[in-house]
Amino acid sequence: MKHILALVLSIFITSTTIAQTGNQSPLSIKTIMQGDNFVGHLPSNAHWSADGKTIYFSWNPEGAFSDSLYAYTLSNGNTNKVDFETSYNLPQPSGNSNITNKSSYVDPYDHITYNSDRSKSIYTKHGDIYLVDQKDYSVMQITNTLDTESNIQFTANDTKIAYVKNGNLFTWSLETGITEQITDFTNKKNSTSERSEQDEWLYQDQLGIFDVLSERKAKNDANEAFNKRNLNKRPLEIYTEGKFVTNIQISPNGKFVTYELYQAPKEANGTIVPHYVTESGYTEDQHTRTKVGSEQGTYEMFIYNIEARTFYPVVLDNLKGLDDIPEYTKDYPDKAYKNDNRISYISGPNWSKDSKYAVLDINSNDFKDRWIVSLNYEDGSVKNLVRQRDEAWIDGPGISSFGGSALGWLPDNETIWYMSEATGFAHLNTTHVNSGKTKALTEGNFEVYDVYLSKDKKHWYFTSNKTHSGDRQFFSMPLKGGKFTQLTSMIGNNDVVLSPNEEYLAVLHSYSNKPTELYLQKNPLFGKTSEQPKQITHSTTEGFEAYPWRDPELITFKAEDGATVQARLYQPSAATKNNAAIVFVHGAGYLQNAHSWWSVYFREYMFHNILADNGYTVLDIDYRGSAGYGRDCRTGIYRHMGGKDLSDQVNGVQYLINNYGIDKNKVGIYGGSYGGFITLMAMFNEADTFKAGAAIRSVGDWAAYNHGYTARILNTPVSDSLAYKRSSPIYFADGLKGDLLILHGMVDDNVHFQDMVRLNQRLIELEKHNWEMVLYPLERHGFVEPSSWTDEYTRIFNLFQESLLDGNNTQKD
Repeated sequence: MKHILALVLSIFITSTTIAQTGNQSPLSIKTIMQGDNFVGHLPSNAHWSADGKTIYFSWNPEGAFSDSLYAYTLSNGNTNKVDFETSYNLPQPSGNSNITNKSSYVDPYDHITYNSDRSKSIYTKHGDIYLVDQKDYSVMQITNTLDTESNIQFTANDTKIAYVKNGNLFTWSLETGITEQITDFTNKKNSTSERSEQDEWLYQDQLGIFDVLSERKAKNDANEAFNKRNLNKRPLEIYTEGKFVTNIQISPNGKFVTYELYQAPKEANGTIVPHYVTESGYTEDQHTRTKVGSEQGTYEMFIYNIEARTFYPVVLDNLKGLDDIPEYTKDYPDKAYKNDNRISYISGPNWSKDSKYAVLDINSNDFKDRWIVSLNYEDGSVKNLVRQRDEAWIDGPGISSFGGSALGWLPDNETIWYMSEATGFAHLNTTHVNSGKTKALTEGNFEVYDVYLSKDKKHWYFTSNKTHSGDRQFFSMPLKGGKFTQLTSMIGNNDVVLSPNEEYLAVLHSYSNKPTELYLQKNPLFGKTSEQPKQITHSTTEGFEAYPWRDPELITFKAEDGATVQARLYQPSAATKNNAAIVFVHGAGYLQNAHSWWSVYFREYMFHNILADNGYTVLDIDYRGSAGYGRDCRTGIYRHMGGKDLSDQVNGVQYLINNYGIDKNKVGIYGGSYGGFITLMAMFNEADTFKAGAAIRSVGDWAAYNHGYTARILNTPVSDSLAYKRSSPIYFADGLKGDLLILHGMVDDNVHFQDMVRLNQRLIELEKHNWEMVLYPLERHGFVEPSSWTDEYTRIFNLFQESLLDGNNTQKD
């Protein structure tokens, strides 16, 4: 690569100068790569006190080592830091707290659970169980142990609290305070050696000859019968055959326990990630995941009838389409398809409150089917209710191919609600468990997120991008469907947590160029109000506020197949425009970045402002595979990563050339993780479009990535080798013409450094010389050190300066 020495030296000459040529920005890469210390530490994890008088949230306005708990009091409008002892003893958060807990001030919570009439609730904290009286919000601690109690629920018609501890189910009586063990799972099988036919003859002959032996046997038999009567008062011992017990639940009436047995796969080869820079001074090995296609574990569900003291399997042989063969196998007519057991994780059962019905949510291990079935808990049989089939893979908002999708009961206790992509977008549906009648409660070319019922069960609350694909607002809707009522109005993202009485909304809101702040708003359903949401926090620093951050324009363009693609556009001023363009490719894992709220890629957002200051036009595309645009966009990369997701980048560049005066010989591309993968594919397969690229923490060969993500999109290397060969950059490295910069953390335990080492070797064998690799010995997949971020993005900036603005567009020797 031309001027390598100049590129390296530029990093050390100054920390404030962005480049040696071209225009200057008032920002420095070193400054913006300080992350939260420059932007400000933003509020998160908002939740309400049980009485609805206080909003608690994580915050760090002081720039301390970590976030702390803060409290906003509605009565006086004061915000105060909560001391450790108070924080430790506070009850479980109330309301619909769907926000990820990112701070370290509190232990992870289980969900809060109410009894039938909502007079009492239970929660776990610090591994112990607490009972709350909803009349006066008094709290009673039920357990105080070094063990962890989990999976809490009310049972026995709300007279007992059930929980799991050390792999078994227990109940605690609200009336007597007695703790009772309900299950007794064991890996130790009682050995009762069977006698051969010959030995049995000798045994009976001995008893017939010797009276003493016969009398002793009779006494032992009587004693065993007496002991058995005592044992019948204890939990039934259930032998697990060496399998792991998981998902233990009890019915609301307390009569049935369901559980799953997980059979781990045989020991498979994992990847060793060496750590070279260590405190010990020695190389230390980290053992990490296996690769896609490795053998996966299996699940079986069982029912334990407590009164009858019997247990039996849940039989799933009649699942609709259980034996269906995926369509992609048609590409391999000479290869037999084998998948003996398609059952993966089984979620549930989700019981109706009267214990009359129970439903299971089941996923297939090839990720192409989801079944919702009604469970007959008397015999373990199931009745098909809903089958969701996708020849690509099941997923989408509220629909998880990992299990645990959004699902619940309507007040009639005979109708379930769930999310479905049947119309092409994720929407709320209901199905009656007896008649099987299904109804879509929402419909349209938009997505619905985070659905739940109101406290009075008369209407729904949910978030949706109905107003615009890049705008998320909070809505309500009647129980049976109908008109949406928009409850928030600030453009951007509105992450809402309702107060316990639903009168107020705590809103974590952000806009494209305005980071997240906490707001308080009256719920419009509780009377019309013209009051604007009240901002509670102010988090951004003076340094951040001193710069006029761009509000990137949301644009759309047509892809080559006619699809509409949305993107963020950052434009330079006419005076600084250099007719060069940079395409940024966001990561995957189902993500959206061309939207109107503060991006998770906030460092990249600030970097794009620097690029624009220096004359570059920046395009950030929600390519095929991105979230927020429905099923067809989500699955547009099926069996061909680097297909439509890459052509969307190329079409975006052509749009810039046609409409914004971009020089076709001055286009660069960069991104991290999936964005790094696309960068590699762009540099190898679209060399005439992209003259320079920076690939960060990139996947070079999908056969080296994990099973959970990759097998959904590409199936497995053994069953669908074509998909892997057309999707993996390592097979196309010979196409490299422009300047390529590879940046990777050496202790990355997500996309292993080994992947880039293999690509390194391939480029050497192909005698490519216009590339270089920069390594970060102490960084994993997500960088944490500001020095690493600074080094990384300074190199990326200088790559574009060297390759796009100096006329260095030819392949190097």
